[in-house]
Amino acid sequence: MARQIEFAGKSGNRYRYTALDEDRVLPPAGANYIIYKPGSQGADILFAGETDSLARIEWRDQLAKAKDVYGDDADVLTRLNVRSAVRLAEQDDLIEEHRPPMNAEART
Repeated sequence: MARQIEFAGKSGNRYRYTALDEDRVLPPAGANYIIYKPGSQGADILFAGETDSLARIEWRDQLAKAKDVYGDDADVLTRLNVRSAVRLAEQDDLIEEHRPPMNAEART
């Protein structure tokens, strides 16, 4: 069974993310993704993102940057969400609650 981690957003909603098996073919489906590192409370979010196709490379670039800055234990989790509005709302909810450092960098 794949490892899962649950994160709470500012709204109180809880979102369950699953470890990504990079060796399998990734679906061209919409998804939210979390780049994280293990932390004192389980997992510290470094970046909260969303994509209309998990098969695209954008999350891989973010993960490579996270590994360079935060160490090799940075990893990615995903959660399939087909509708764009749902993905964006979830991303905003998590950013508001966790203030991921890489999201702050991306907005400046």
